[in-house]
Amino acid sequence: MFRTALRNVLAHKARLLMTVLAVVLGVAFVSGTLVFTDTLGKSLSNQSAKSYEGVAVSVTSYGQTRDDNGQKQGEPGIGQQTLDKVKALGGVDVVSGRVSGFAGVGDENGKLIGQGWANKGSNFAPVKDGKDPRYTFTDGTGPAKDDQIALDKDTAAKGNYKVGDKVRVATNGPVKEYALVGVFTTEDGSVNAGGSLVLFDTAVAQQLYLKPGFFEELSVSAKAGTTADQLLSEVKPLLDSKNTKAQTGAQLAKDQAKEIEKGMSGMNTMLLMFAFIALFVGVFLIYNTFTMLVTQRTKELALLRAVGANRGQVMRSVLAEALVVGVVSAAIGLVTGIGLAVGMRSLMDSLGAKIPAGDLVVSPTTIIAALVIGVLVTVLAALLPAWRTGRIAPVAAMGSAHLPATAKSLVLRNIIGSVFGLIGIGLVMLGVSMGGDGRMVIGGGAFFLLIGLIVLLPLLSRPVISALRPPLQKVFGVPGKLAAQNALRNPRRTAVTAASLAIGLTLVTALSVIGITMGKAVDRMSTDKIKADYKISMNGGMGSLDTSVAETLAKAPGIKAVSPQTAGSLQIGGDFHAASGVNPAAIGEMLNIDVVSGSLSSLAKGEVAVADKTAAKAKLAVGSTFEVMYDDGQKGSLKVGAVYKELDGLLSPYVLDDKVLSAHSEDPYIPEVYVNATGGESKASEKAVLDALGNNPAIGIATQQDMRNEMGGVVNLALNIMYGLLGMALIISVLGVVNTLAMSVFERKQEIGMLRAIGLDRSRVKNMIRLEAVVISLFGAILGIGVGVFLAWAVGTTFSKSIQGYELVIPYDRIGIFLLLAGVVGVLAAMWPARSAARLNMLTAIKTE
Repeated sequence: MFRTALRNVLAHKARLLMTVLAVVLGVAFVSGTLVFTDTLGKSLSNQSAKSYEGVAVSVTSYGQTRDDNGQKQGEPGIGQQTLDKVKALGGVDVVSGRVSGFAGVGDENGKLIGQGWANKGSNFAPVKDGKDPRYTFTDGTGPAKDDQIALDKDTAAKGNYKVGDKVRVATNGPVKEYALVGVFTTEDGSVNAGGSLVLFDTAVAQQLYLKPGFFEELSVSAKAGTTADQLLSEVKPLLDSKNTKAQTGAQLAKDQAKEIEKGMSGMNTMLLMFAFIALFVGVFLIYNTFTMLVTQRTKELALLRAVGANRGQVMRSVLAEALVVGVVSAAIGLVTGIGLAVGMRSLMDSLGAKIPAGDLVVSPTTIIAALVIGVLVTVLAALLPAWRTGRIAPVAAMGSAHLPATAKSLVLRNIIGSVFGLIGIGLVMLGVSMGGDGRMVIGGGAFFLLIGLIVLLPLLSRPVISALRPPLQKVFGVPGKLAAQNALRNPRRTAVTAASLAIGLTLVTALSVIGITMGKAVDRMSTDKIKADYKISMNGGMGSLDTSVAETLAKAPGIKAVSPQTAGSLQIGGDFHAASGVNPAAIGEMLNIDVVSGSLSSLAKGEVAVADKTAAKAKLAVGSTFEVMYDDGQKGSLKVGAVYKELDGLLSPYVLDDKVLSAHSEDPYIPEVYVNATGGESKASEKAVLDALGNNPAIGIATQQDMRNEMGGVVNLALNIMYGLLGMALIISVLGVVNTLAMSVFERKQEIGMLRAIGLDRSRVKNMIRLEAVVISLFGAILGIGVGVFLAWAVGTTFSKSIQGYELVIPYDRIGIFLLLAGVVGVLAAMWPARSAARLNMLTAIKTE
């Protein structure tokens, strides 16, 4: 029987081609993901381990902590005295102290080099040979004076900088000019992530990022004969155990490797989720293929039964065919996946995110997973057709080549589908009623709803396709009428073919509706609530602006009003609450704040404005007072001067005068500053802002349109990524349509020959096949889009209370594009089957049994 199965695979290899392709694509997605994330994780781990080569003990400072009364305890970092004590230990060879923070370098045009979030500054820490072991200089030396810096090789190349040039460097304050004295290579993660690295003299770096005389980290190397554990036991007693942590370099590298692995798992999970969606869609193609193959070979299988093969043997022969297809497809998919991983690595390099050098990692787990998944998916998809084959009586099978499903089986199917569908709808509506806590319930409901939809597709195909039949017949005549009839002839086959497209478009539509609705809500918020001409922030959205930014802008010519947005916190009743520090005289001009009661002018008197929802929850009203503890541990009493309608994302629940909030912070965190220009938004006003800030490459200036684009850009980027990841599932859906039509043409040779004989010419035969494909594609698209909009509404409802201005937006333009693409998919999928049908010899076809 196995030889028979193998012979059948070889005999029908053309008909199994699409099945092989579907499994190959799915397995390639899975194996490519595993290989890529394993390679990336291993490369990053090796890079991390390499950066700690020669480090016996690493000491890290957590900075100052607070006691129960909110008072700061300990030092801001590791002091020079501690470093000297460690250095004096007998087993210590060398000790280097490190401190780091943000530093941005401008190119020839003043634009920031690298990704804002990955741009870093640190100190050059030479040891006894005058070299810093972390950096290898290709030109010049490390900085030794306060007006000198060194740059990583990539940044120097991007900015066309050479040793001796003057370089403008920005931290979170004013831009300063330094002399470039060295260029180096490094394995630092920020550089490999597409950022830049600037090395300062140690005293300068301490002044910029921490406090003179203090370090964030110590790297300790051991003398020959001293083990890392021995040195660790000697270092620990010299440290403040509350604010520092000491561990061996090997342990630190191991911990970082675990963190990298943890970080990779998130990417791995997301990519695998979309890979399994593609495989799930592929199941329908495989199921359809084997169902049609079994149907076309009914007489052959019946003959096997007649000559002595029992039901189990016939069933196992079909499963053996699936096993062979699965093994071959999985092996090809694994090789393709490895190639895909290499391509993804090259793509990341071309986008500027350098992946550390390292060998491609193809683990035994990846190989086993690829083979098991490929075989399992194929065999499981073929299980039901194989089971049905074993249940057909030999006499009945030899008597008819096309046995229709019994009324009993279709009724049972419709009942099961209805039950699943109702459970799904019930769970979705329950999740909607639960609000923000009901998203997982909606996810479960979506699963049951999709299963119910898949089961009910044969029932649903009749009304949907019947509705498409009149316009098809009117526009295309006889080919249109025949196409609709052919699609309805075998509703199960049509349903399975359309199911894969329906699932893909359900996900694409749901993501599109949710994404566009949220984008519109955010855009509406920025349009309605932000009145400022400009928003000033650090490029990349990382880090705080210096307090001098707002002060400088307030004094600059052409600037009408300035308000910083200082972020802080208030401890009220033992709980921490976010607070915003603003300019009371200007904030009303920057944001459209709907004051419910009181007045924002009260902020200038040292009073506080509270968001309405927070006020209601805390039972506060204008005139109420409450006790607070500030960031510096100081206690005080605040009086409510105003209650305003919540501005989530723009203002914290508690708003104070910036002078009050900043007075209780040594280093205020200012993520943004709003600015109104005297002449409004214009090129002249923007130039005035740029000039006031000294053309700082690290600071970004956003107009109102830029703010909207920034918020909408995040949504569009996320949607494009999702579209790309779901593309594999949609490709497999197209293969399913091609496969169904190709095998349907083979099955209907005699019928097509008869149509040709009675006058249907080749062009109309092609049209008939094309329109049949379009009908099936549109059927799946209509159902998928409908379910997608319903699920998007359900999920969106759970966000409606947390996102101001949320209103469901149905993107009719995109839905129209989806329907158009579904039609195009049908036409493209029908090209080969239509050509094959048109080229059939009518006499040969008529003689076909």
